[in-house]
Amino acid sequence: MEESTSREKVLKRVRNALIYKTDNPFAQVEFDSPVYTAMDESLDVNFAQEFTKAGGQFVYCEDETDLVQSLASLASENDWQDVFCMDPSIQYYLTQAGIPFQSDDESFHDLKVGITSCEFLISRLGSIMISSKQDSGRRLNVYPEIHIVIAYPSQLVPDLKDALALIREKYGNRIPSLVSVITGPSRTADIEKTLVMGAHGPKELYVFLTEVPENEAEDE
Repeated sequence: MEESTSREKVLKRVRNALIYKTDNPFAQVEFDSPVYTAMDESLDVNFAQEFTKAGGQFVYCEDETDLVQSLASLASENDWQDVFCMDPSIQYYLTQAGIPFQSDDESFHDLKVGITSCEFLISRLGSIMISSKQDSGRRLNVYPEIHIVIAYPSQLVPDLKDALALIREKYGNRIPSLVSVITGPSRTADIEKTLVMGAHGPKELYVFLTEVPENEAEDE
């Protein structure tokens, strides 16, 4: 009997394709070769260049003193009074910088500035990989007007595939329910092709890349 609906015709084609498999027409394609050309710059320099191209603001800190002073200067220049941070190691730096911060749910909805860590920095894309298993969870990467990320050289990776491989290595069978990539401040030009910043997330995005060894603050 002839098929009566488009759906039945499509399902029949799918069944036939599964039963009568054809040879791969692209058997000679090389899948192991790199897709991208090699980067000319080091991972940190390339990240900084691509990150700033996407509208982010990059700050390099050579040691703990430099990080604390840079945070204090930025907070003072912008008169930030409502900083929110849930990461104990970053809270240590905020305390050293004399920056008051909140970390309770009652203060969350009034925040303007959110400070978090990240999983990895993807050098080629100038992107930040974050996950729901960080101390900041899901909300702090998208809710505040200004998002500041504290990162370390050990978190720099060349490409997205490297970051994903390390996420799998880090969490094993307990992959976070959210793994996402941030590239620059939130923006859209959907309405009359007019660029609007902060449409779906922070209007400003900072990355402080610091040479302070990870978790050093936790040992203080």
